[in-house]
Amino acid sequence: MPRTWRPPFPLDVAGVLGPLRRGPGDVAFRAEDGIWLTANTPVGPGTLHVTRPDDVVGRAWGDGGDWLLDRLPAMLGAEDDDSAFEAHHPLIAETRRRLPGFRLGACGRVWDMLLPAVLEQKVTVVEAHRSYRELCRKFGTPAPGPAPAGMRVPPTPRAVLGITDWEWHRAGVDGARRRALIAAARVAHRLEGAAESRGEVGRALLCKVPGIGVWTAAEIAQRAWGDPDAVSFGDFHLAGLVGWALLGHPLDDDGMAEILSPYRPQRHRAVRYVEASGARKPRFGPRFAPRDYRAM
Repeated sequence: MPRTWRPPFPLDVAGVLGPLRRGPGDVAFRAEDGIWLTANTPVGPGTLHVTRPDDVVGRAWGDGGDWLLDRLPAMLGAEDDDSAFEAHHPLIAETRRRLPGFRLGACGRVWDMLLPAVLEQKVTVVEAHRSYRELCRKFGTPAPGPAPAGMRVPPTPRAVLGITDWEWHRAGVDGARRRALIAAARVAHRLEGAAESRGEVGRALLCKVPGIGVWTAAEIAQRAWGDPDAVSFGDFHLAGLVGWALLGHPLDDDGMAEILSPYRPQRHRAVRYVEASGARKPRFGPRFAPRDYRAM
């Protein structure tokens, strides 16, 4: 049965759900006749299809279908409160004015956000997205319902615990990342509580897992509960982008923390406006070449 929701605010559905997508080949997310996404929910796997001819219309399949439909408004930013946000830089003020449909969505699914975030540690996005696709295809399950061909539900914690060393290697996942994923899978049921605690408390819970640090916890928090203050400190590109966009010169993490300090407790929102502005940092050298751990 379709579920209809009329948002009480301007809303860019594709823009809000976009951070859930892991690359153009993501088999758990498809922008095709609306937005399709798959998920592991507390009651089982599900597929969600979101369209917006006028109101938002959600359709879902699988054991987790009703859970996804119940969660749809929050996924689209209904729990996001930006009323106290103040732009301290012209670029951010102009981007905020230009994008009234911008919201921070909260998908409510810690494990599904943790798996690709750990895979993105200290490698290029090309490598990480390739590994994520391969793990989903081999250890995930087919998307319930009439989803586009090839869509998969990401592997569950149980499935991850069953992956052999050779299979990790074939997926291009090195030892440090596989150890972090195995450690997280063993306590995955407890980590879901981070989305209920939220904020610094939720991020601190995630960081109790060996191999999950500030960057990974922030990447999870941004998507799982729409954390407006979770900045991805330690990111290879982010501090440079923020520095060039707001000051015209590069920054390190300490410098980024200082320039973002007036935005507490909504520093991540400020960063998202910088990213949405279209600002880019200059390129001074060749791009970092992806590695293929499968050949090592």
